[in-house]
Amino acid sequence: MNRENSKTKLGLPPGTMVFTGKIKMSNVELNLIQYDEHTLIKSQPKNAEEAVQLIQNYDGISWLNIDGLHDLKLIEKICDYLGMHKLSKEDITSVDQRPKLEEYDEYLHLILRMISRENGEFEQVSFVLKDRLLVSFQEQSGDTFSHVRKRLNDDKAFIRKKGADYLLYTLLDSIVDYYFVLLESFGEEITEIETELLGNPDKESLAKIYQSRKRMLELRRCIYPIREVCSKLERTGEPLITPELSVYLADLYDHTIRVVDGIEGYRDTVSSLVDLYMNSVSNHMNEIMKVLTIIATIFIPLTFIAGIYGMNFEYMPELRYRYAYFVVLGVMLLVALGMLYYFRRKKWL
Repeated sequence: MNRENSKTKLGLPPGTMVFTGKIKMSNVELNLIQYDEHTLIKSQPKNAEEAVQLIQNYDGISWLNIDGLHDLKLIEKICDYLGMHKLSKEDITSVDQRPKLEEYDEYLHLILRMISRENGEFEQVSFVLKDRLLVSFQEQSGDTFSHVRKRLNDDKAFIRKKGADYLLYTLLDSIVDYYFVLLESFGEEITEIETELLGNPDKESLAKIYQSRKRMLELRRCIYPIREVCSKLERTGEPLITPELSVYLADLYDHTIRVVDGIEGYRDTVSSLVDLYMNSVSNHMNEIMKVLTIIATIFIPLTFIAGIYGMNFEYMPELRYRYAYFVVLGVMLLVALGMLYYFRRKKWL
């Protein structure tokens, strides 16, 4: 969220439209897909008026996808056509909303967090369901709906026989399914960090752990409310949601539960990686200290011998002996080898 833009909302009356995100597109893009069991029409309206006219002149299902939320006049025109409450308008352009489902007399309004396929960031996406029309609002182009669009191209696909509520379900399912892809990448990332920690941990490893935990917490904040949204959508008595869709919504809710379980498991694993890092660093330090201690221990008797023969007494035995120097070196070598042998027997080396 752009904090500078969010400050402009201070003191404004409720329902005031203010775009609080970053402008990620130069122009707002409108993409309209209209279909029924036998026909499929794709178009790119140049403005809100053209989009509304195309929707009004078509009797089938219409899906209007809007990429870019910074053009407040265009967004407001679309919202006015949908008959949206001013608080709903405000929520669409305020991109820091918590995922939620709002039920009104003439439409359903859903807000979720979606993973952008362009950069892997989380972005807000809003859905408005009204009669045979579904409108989706995104911060930028590049979503997880490519498979849905591909299915719509098939005139024998099941989705072509269903209403706008089923289209909404498929888009929600696509968003949730992409969380599974992200979880798999998390699993691979955690495995790599684990292997690195067992080998040669460093400060970069710790930074990777904290980065993974940050992403995990962000994912958790996104998916937990989605679970509530799916549960509420499953139990809603809105006429816009047909009774036969309940079984699909129940399956969608089950998917969110699986994602939540996966997140909880990985969150515990990431937390344990910090302990693993500390243990690995401690063990590595212990190995270093053990080697240094052994070296110091070996040199203690050697230093003692060298200290004895380094004393400046005139009448010391062996001083006048021709081979005394070599004898002392040999004794020192034997002492060092004897100590190494002893350490090996004790399995200290």
